[in-house]
Amino acid sequence: MTTAARKNTSEVGRLLRGWREQRRVSQLELALRADSSARHISFVETGRSRPSEELVLRLAEHLDVPMRERNSLLLAAGYAPRFSETPLDDPSLGSLREGLERLLRGYEPYPALIVDATYNVIAANRGLAALMASLPEELLGRQPLNAMRLTLHPQGLAPRIRNLREWRGHLLAQMERQIALARSEALRELYEEVAAYPVPEETPGSAPAEPVPYFALPMVIEHDGHVLSFVSSISTFNTPMDVTVAELAVETLLPADAATVKYLQSEVG
Repeated sequence: MTTAARKNTSEVGRLLRGWREQRRVSQLELALRADSSARHISFVETGRSRPSEELVLRLAEHLDVPMRERNSLLLAAGYAPRFSETPLDDPSLGSLREGLERLLRGYEPYPALIVDATYNVIAANRGLAALMASLPEELLGRQPLNAMRLTLHPQGLAPRIRNLREWRGHLLAQMERQIALARSEALRELYEEVAAYPVPEETPGSAPAEPVPYFALPMVIEHDGHVLSFVSSISTFNTPMDVTVAELAVETLLPADAATVKYLQSEVG
């Protein structure tokens, strides 16, 4: 084995071991899932054996490694990346863009947006624009727009969110889970930024006057003298074959009560 080959074998083994330990899977369990042997997995992780391209992909699949990182594993093993990363404005993704735009428009008057892996806003509809309309230009002018920053920044939606502590806790926990899955340095930096934002002291009337039997944790927000309630739903693509597409997520804000429905239909619809 050449020096370069040994280096590749050692690097991919280190990365695979890191993903396996992070997922808390034993070598034997991974071997059974991937139709291999614990001995071979051990040899791969210690650099004694170079995995085939197909084994790298099988192991990555069973370890739920994000698509971007699967390319990194292949490169570390000395193989070419398998998954393309096509810019969203590329002509080849034209039908995808049109479909997403129709989806956003079709959801109006309720808010919806599309974000990437670090919550940068790719597109949004009129329902979301209405919620953001009163935010300062200083925040809206910071590009790219970031959904977490717009929500939790002291000049963003945060002061208007009546249950900010609960909603903030939900968002930060969501980011923590994604950091654990993807090991994204950019996402970790965003998390550290938004987690450091000051949280306003709770004031009388900061929660709904009467308890409401919500079916999921809502975001309760004041808007133009009205109190609106939303629950969030996030959708991703099944079986993506492109890194860009794999990292897109569509978030929709579903009205959680009749008053919110009525207001949005009259003001946005």
